[in-house]
Amino acid sequence: MSSSQQYQAESPKRVRLTRREKEILSLIGEGHPSKRVAEMLFVSKRTVDFHLDNIYHKLHVKNRLQALQLARRLGLLSASEVGDSGVGLEEP
Repeated sequence: MSSSQQYQAESPKRVRLTRREKEILSLIGEGHPSKRVAEMLFVSKRTVDFHLDNIYHKLHVKNRLQALQLARRLGLLSASEVGDSGVGLEEP
């Protein structure tokens, strides 16, 4: 099964993100780097990265851009929760 077929096979009922994972993904989608997300949530950058790794694993993706796109496609995050600019999606 190709990656695109795998993504299409996923359904919102099968993929569940925690409230915190959604919060972090939303902030990343707004263009904030992990370090800034950590500051905003009063946690360490390592904690944010840990949550991102969990998100990547659950969604079967390799980076934040793929995670954001797939989360939107699956209805896990609304378009308003995820910025469309793509700014800040790559770690400096």
